[in-house]
Amino acid sequence: MAIKFQYNKTSLNNLNKQLKVRKNALPTLKNKESALRVEVKNAKKKSEELIERLEQTLRSYDYLAPMWNEFENGLISVKDVMLKTEKVAGIKTPAIEEIIFEIKDFDLFKKPLWYSDGVEILKKMAKYGIESEVYKEKMRILDYSRKKTTQKVNLYEKVQIPGYMEAIRKIKRYMEDEENLSKASQKIVKQRHTLEEEQEDD
Repeated sequence: MAIKFQYNKTSLNNLNKQLKVRKNALPTLKNKESALRVEVKNAKKKSEELIERLEQTLRSYDYLAPMWNEFENGLISVKDVMLKTEKVAGIKTPAIEEIIFEIKDFDLFKKPLWYSDGVEILKKMAKYGIESEVYKEKMRILDYSRKKTTQKVNLYEKVQIPGYMEAIRKIKRYMEDEENLSKASQKIVKQRHTLEEEQEDD
């Protein structure tokens, strides 16, 4: 990225300001990047843990498999998933507030005794599955922000800060050269003037 500048004091001051802003922002951006990296890992781990818990729950009820055939299809369904917003490392992410289930009425006297337990088991398993998906989405959002932050860190560190420093060096060198030339020309003018005065005196 080419940094636009002019060879004057105003441009030099502007570049110094821009450089200072970036140098000050860099540590904060690096901290944000590492915090996001940790949070992405945490969200991924949590999502995987919930899937594992769901699979364990399914395995633990394998012995009930023949009974599930008696279970009424569509007896329980997810009516709504209420989400809230949670800020993680300054990024808005989803979190579950409540899962609303819809359970059809059934006659406890006509249905097997384990029906109520079956409803609770299905609610628990649905909760694990839904929560896992929410953590996957949280991970996706955080990872996207982490990548954007990494890009900004790289832009500042590898492109803009060195670019501004180089531009500042060029302006300073130019201004020093200009000052030296000005001093040299003043010296020449003074010498000529002195010489002319001496010649006039003769």
